[in-house]
Amino acid sequence: MSDKSLRTGASLASYALEKLREQSFAFLPSKEAHLLYQNLGLQNFSLKDWEQFAESWNDLGLDRYMADGGRYRKRRHATYSVTDGIIKRKKHQPHYQSRDYNLLNGGIERWFSPIKEDIGQHPALLSIIQTATYFAESLISEIHKPKSWHSEIHQFRIEAAKGQQAKPTPEGMHRDGVDLVLVIMIHRENIKEGITTIHALDRKTLLGSFTLAAPLDTAIVNDHKVYHGVTNVEPEDPDKPAYRDVLVVTLRHE
Repeated sequence: MSDKSLRTGASLASYALEKLREQSFAFLPSKEAHLLYQNLGLQNFSLKDWEQFAESWNDLGLDRYMADGGRYRKRRHATYSVTDGIIKRKKHQPHYQSRDYNLLNGGIERWFSPIKEDIGQHPALLSIIQTATYFAESLISEIHKPKSWHSEIHQFRIEAAKGQQAKPTPEGMHRDGVDLVLVIMIHRENIKEGITTIHALDRKTLLGSFTLAAPLDTAIVNDHKVYHGVTNVEPEDPDKPAYRDVLVVTLRHE
């Protein structure tokens, strides 16, 4: 990316969209991602606001549906509709994926703790949903745009322990069965590895890899055209707490 293209959020939106069209994924480092979110709805957002938002990852519920027996994942979940730019939270409902997309944990309704009300209406989250919607709508023709989008929001914490790796994507390299996936790094504490990889639909051809390391580092993926996954994580210092916090936003036709 040239220095000129880094100057405004508008040019960053164009850059990310170009990458999505060319290679079906885009990675934006923290500073560029912040400009992007400001351009698409996150005006007048302070560091204190972000700290309040990120702090909510300290109060997630245990994921009790891990078919591998793991106790290393915590999460909260919420669903929204997005219609003509209006974002509305839906009644709490289960997360469901068919086993076609999640062989490990799919095929059942999974009820997770709901995202807390103040976080569910936080300006950071609403801006991120708005940004994801912009890209989802930009990738399809006007005639195929849905009247409404269904968005699912996932707060994830992956905890690594001494002598034990933890799996950010326990189902392995996968697609989510949606139109668009947006992943944002919230915080990494005493973590090594956790490399995001993008593969073609043949599941063999590596298209790219990067690490979400700094808060707001962002990955955007066209779920129809590529697989994505994250390598296992482990503590840098095995005697200290280690965790990886991310926000995942998905969009699909209502």
